[in-house]
Amino acid sequence: MITLRDVTLRRGTKIVLNDASVTLQPGEKIGLVGRNGAGKSSLFALLTDRLQSDKGEVDIPRQWAVGEVAQHMPETEMPATDFVLEGDVRLMAATRALEEADASGDGHAIAEAHAMLMDAGVFDARARAQALLMGLGFKGAQVDAPVNSFSGGWRMRLQLARALMCPADLMLLDEPTNHLDLDALVWLEAWLQRYDGTLLIISHDREFLDAITKVTLHLDDAKLTRYGGNYTTFEMMRAERMEQQQAAYAKQQDKVAHLQKFIDRFKAKASKAKQAQSRVKALERMEKLAPVLAASDFSFEFREPLNLPNPMLMFDQVAVGYDTDEGEKVIVRGIDRSVLAGQRFGILGANGQGKSTFVKTVARMQRAMGGTITEGKGLSIGYFAQQEMDVLRPDEGPLMHMIRLAKEVSPGAREQELRDFLGQFRFIGDMVNQEVGSLSGGEKARLVLAMLVWQRPNLLLLDEPTNHLDLQTREALSMALNEFEGTVMLVSHDRALLREVCDEFWLVAGGKLAPFDGDLDDYQRWLLEQSKEAAKLAKEQAKEQAKLGRRDAASTASAPAPVAAPAPAPAPAPVKREDRKLSGQARQRLAEQTRPLRKELDQIDQRMKALTDERSRLETELASGKASPAQIVEAGKRLKAIGDELETAELRWLELSEQIDAMQNAA
Repeated sequence: MITLRDVTLRRGTKIVLNDASVTLQPGEKIGLVGRNGAGKSSLFALLTDRLQSDKGEVDIPRQWAVGEVAQHMPETEMPATDFVLEGDVRLMAATRALEEADASGDGHAIAEAHAMLMDAGVFDARARAQALLMGLGFKGAQVDAPVNSFSGGWRMRLQLARALMCPADLMLLDEPTNHLDLDALVWLEAWLQRYDGTLLIISHDREFLDAITKVTLHLDDAKLTRYGGNYTTFEMMRAERMEQQQAAYAKQQDKVAHLQKFIDRFKAKASKAKQAQSRVKALERMEKLAPVLAASDFSFEFREPLNLPNPMLMFDQVAVGYDTDEGEKVIVRGIDRSVLAGQRFGILGANGQGKSTFVKTVARMQRAMGGTITEGKGLSIGYFAQQEMDVLRPDEGPLMHMIRLAKEVSPGAREQELRDFLGQFRFIGDMVNQEVGSLSGGEKARLVLAMLVWQRPNLLLLDEPTNHLDLQTREALSMALNEFEGTVMLVSHDRALLREVCDEFWLVAGGKLAPFDGDLDDYQRWLLEQSKEAAKLAKEQAKEQAKLGRRDAASTASAPAPVAAPAPAPAPAPVKREDRKLSGQARQRLAEQTRPLRKELDQIDQRMKALTDERSRLETELASGKASPAQIVEAGKRLKAIGDELETAELRWLELSEQIDAMQNAA
């Protein structure tokens, strides 16, 4: 178990934990919640020994392996799958042990290293790594693309996959859903539900926490409070506790006032002095309860639009995409929709299907690849992009950003008016001049929201606006969007926000954009069905490929040769007898030419099967613990020889298969 006893932790002059104590049991899934800046990430650093407590004890079982997502991505050309594989610390340790044993020629060490590799699941490790990548949204050749070919968001997914690859007893995940779309989030949710270790997760996604966690750890006012239940249960229990505390405080204040009144009235009277003195002592002994000081609520609202054109937008056979070195790359085509005033759309679809590209095109950030977009008169677009915070100027403060924006959209605005406006978004005092580069992710997101509100749009395009917002700010955004009189187009993996804001959904899939007939639960079921179909298709293709690669000469000679698909025609032309005869002769010649190669291929198949069986037998004998030292040494040497021979055989098998395929294609 994990135990914190009277822990005090300081970061500079700030006290993050003050005499905090809590116990977490093995196998529990815990949500760590608290406002931005409360110290949640500092607690993670404490658990991983990156920080040391100023007082108290932190106990974690020494043998526990700890997995977490690294925040800094190395620049490397390593293939994505290999990068993820390195997250399996047991597998990497076994691989290094085998390399060292091979170098020293120590048969005993070689045998032990093979046993370690077997325990680490070496045979299916690559498949497990690629399954993680596919689940997080990587497609096809991307699983082996170089790490440094991916953008920042995709690199964070690589780091997440690497962390999940670790066979960890304790998994620490700090905002793992950032940079994920809804498809990948649903997959991650299912994966974490199956995870059987201890999980401590920081997230501001209410539905994600509710689906995974059974315990909630609340960090507030430098104290840790444990609640049994998910986030929704925590909210209810905390509200009840705060009501009880407030009632107890009010009751004590009444008692204090009564005692003080008696003391003030009778302390000067000799006949009552003794009773007055006893009440003074009672007052001194009384444990003072503090009033419940809840964090001040954050709220804001979008200003009323100057006008509401209707329709706001009309799409006529619009195609969206982007320009590449090879030319135009169209992702979605045939968009034929209209957008009316007051509508609220949630845009669904897997990563890479074109959601953000569509929103960017509507936002005039890039041109349409075809068709016509007609804008209503007076259309004013407010656009919150995923990368919007990246374009903030790190060496300037919030006030300077607002001054520059005001010059463009409202030249008559005064500086004090801008200061007052920033105060609504919790930028007060000297904070309005604090360099943006030193602000937290949540503070930067609030600044972007403030700039969006100031523009007074009538169409809001929001592409993942909640990535850096805490639960309180997300709640404020939801309320503001519900009161907004204009139109909303929302791309988000926050299901709570989508449910609360959107009245209808559009689905971007298969190069098309169309209305989705259903709610988010229907969409998750649709995703599951699509995933099952894809897995089934991949399995069938793998089987067909295996059959094609290993087909023997006899079956090839008797089977009809592949025929190219005919061009469309009213009716197929009849096959003449002479054509059938020539076709049969061609198949016979091909069979004769490939027979020696197929014969060698069969021999290699048989040899590889024999080697694999022998390796399994040796590993079983070693695992039984009954082998003598001499037998262990011999088994280690033999395992090394088997591995080398298998590698050579596999290479030759691939060469023969490619030669046969080339001859078939040329025939």
